[in-house]
Order: sequence, then structure tokens, then C-alpha cells
Amino acid sequence: MKVRGHGISIYFSFVVIPVLLMVFSAVTPVSGDENKKQLPAREIMVAPEYTGIIIQEGEDVSLDLNVKNGGRQDENIELSVPSVPKGWKAKIKTYSFDVTGVHVASDSSRSLTFEAETEKGVKPGTGTYTFVIQGKTADGKLTSSSRLVVTVKEKEKEKKSKGLNIVTSYPVLQGPTDAKFEFSLEVESKIDKDTILNLAVQGPEKWDINFKPAYEEKYISSLRIKANQSTTMAVEVKPYALAQPGQYPIKVKISSDKAKAETELMVDLTGTYKLDAGTPDGLLSLEAYQGKEANLSFYVKNSGSAAQNNVRFMSFKPENWKVEFKPEKIETLSPGDLKQIEVNIMPAEKALVGDYSVSLSVDGEKARKDLELRVTVKASTAWGWVGIGIIVLVIAGLVFLFVRMGRR
Repeated sequence: MKVRGHGISIYFSFVVIPVLLMVFSAVTPVSGDENKKQLPAREIMVAPEYTGIIIQEGEDVSLDLNVKNGGRQDENIELSVPSVPKGWKAKIKTYSFDVTGVHVASDSSRSLTFEAETEKGVKPGTGTYTFVIQGKTADGKLTSSSRLVVTVKEKEKEKKSKGLNIVTSYPVLQGPTDAKFEFSLEVESKIDKDTILNLAVQGPEKWDINFKPAYEEKYISSLRIKANQSTTMAVEVKPYALAQPGQYPIKVKISSDKAKAETELMVDLTGTYKLDAGTPDGLLSLEAYQGKEANLSFYVKNSGSAAQNNVRFMSFKPENWKVEFKPEKIETLSPGDLKQIEVNIMPAEKALVGDYSVSLSVDGEKARKDLELRVTVKASTAWGWVGIGIIVLVIAGLVFLFVRMGRR
């Protein structure tokens, strides 16, 4: 038994343990460098936790500010509040001091605090106030801006409603111009009898704004509410197709013969994202020779109302083909801007004569456009001249033979 046990221990020492060490050494964690390769070269974002809030008169603003570095390299980000409404003062701070810049490591974020309060001796009235918060890299090459919309309401607004009150959990909605926005409103009645409420709204010109019952697809202009009860309704908003990015207030009013109330909603338009691409003559075909470059010009246009940043070009081509774009990317394409792009396509040296498909992709910020090209590959012209030379030699040889034979 002792000999047997000793043999087992030798087996474990010289066979099992080395095998286990090899297995565990082979299973290594994925390198962080591989993850970083998936990130863009440089990217920053500075944004408050909420883009729209409501406060009462006399209240101060304090909310989290997120500073993110989504690029592959560490960044020193300078922070500022370049646009502060009249009567207010604002700052960015941490626990014990004000902050004008922060170091953020690659693929990480930092949380700071944005604070705004009224200046001493100044009392801004009720309404909407917009703050612009900006972050910029130390070399000034990257900038990120965001907006905070603060709506100030009267402290005694509920008392002035005289029996009616309007409450909404989300008074500010954000989205592109071509989106449909729907606000949910709770209408509370403190009137001691059933009442019919008249509904009215004031909004931007050419916008389509309608009232709807909750969870129903029909429009209404009045609402029956029972005594001392509440009900829910919706306000559907469709912006004007050509509306520019920005904040647009919408005032909702309800009234009866005994009471009335109103509230203000806000639509924050970010613009539309749309890219167009094509050739001036509309043709998406070209001819090329084996191993020779062929050139095609096409345009890229920003047809939306929001700027497109970091517009890149990609291709899907046959094996061993080469496709190059000049320029390789567009840093910023403003609304309505049009840029000309040159694409060089080189078929493989051994490509067969015939038609091939090459896909080009224009990839922008929240928009994409694809083009399908037909490339006709022809044989090299050098072989054509060789063929002509052979024919000429054959004809010359025949002429020579006929001449000699004729002399005989």
C-alpha cells in the first residue's frame, strides 16, 4: 500500500500538476488593449444628468454632470459654462472646490456637480432659462456641448388654479424634428360637481398639436371630469418639418365656467439625421482593367437639419480588389452641405472579364447611405495591340508569299 500511494503521488507531481498548469496558463484574460482597439481614437462627452428640470421660484439648481472619455487615450478636459441666463450665476464643482478642468482616463467617466443660483438681489421671474455647458480637450481639437433647460414656476400656482390642477411627470421631451412627441397630463378637479373642461393650446406656428384621451387614438377638444376626481389625457405634438433645432414651449390651458389652469410643456428638437449620396449624372457604373485603377466621383449631402460629424466611408468588394477614398472621412458636414468624394477602384490582376458589384457605404452620425456600383472589368489593352501586331505580321507574310509566287 505504501508503494502504491507513493506511485500515485509521483503521478500527480509529474503528470497531473504540469497539465493543470498548462491549462490555467493558456486561459488568460482578454487584454485591455484588444478592447481599446474597438474604441474611436478620441471622443469626449459632457452632459448633465437631466436636460430639462422644473423648479419653483427661489430654488437653486444642483445636479450631476457626467464627463466621459470614450477614446483610446487619456484626456485633460477643460470645463466651462459659456452661456448663463441673465440674473443667474453657474459653476461646476466637486465636493469642496470649483472645477475648471478634469483628467479622464481612456474609456471612463467622471461625475461632477453643476450648480446654478440667482444672483444676489436679482429674482428671475417664471419662465424658461437655458444653460450651455461645454467641455474641450486641452489641445482644443474636441468639443462637447450640452444644454440644460430650467423651467421656473410660481410657488402659489396650485392655489391660483381655483379648483383645477395639471400635473405632468415629463414636461420636457427631446428628439429629432421628424419624431412625434406625446405628453401625458393628469388633470385634477377640486370642483364639487361634474364639469366639462374646454381644452386649448398655444404652440409654434405650423406645428400639429392635438389632445387625446389616454390610450386612445382619437382627438378631442373638451373633457368631462367627475367631481373631486382626476383623469389622464395626452397632448400629441408633431413639429413642423422645417423647424430648426432648439427649445419650443407649448402652453396648455384648461377651463370651465368656475375654474381654470394652465401648464407649460417643452419640446427640445435635436434636428433630423439624413444623408444622401450619388453621382452627378445618376450613373452608378464604370469600366476598369485588370490591375489598373479606375476613378469615380460621387457626392455626399447632409439632407437633415442636424450636423453630421465623423462621416466615414467603407466598401464591400471582391477578393483581392482595392478601393480607396479621397478624402478618407469628413470631420463635420453641416446641414445642407455637399462634398465631392473620389473613389479609386483597382480590380485584381487575375480578375476575369465581366461585371462585378462593389458596395460603397457612407456612415455618419445616426445616419447611413449605401451605393451599389457595377464595375465592368475588361482585358488589358496591351493584349489588343499584341493581337493587332500578329494580324499585321500574318498579312505581311501572305503579301510577301503572293509577291514571290507571282514572280515565278
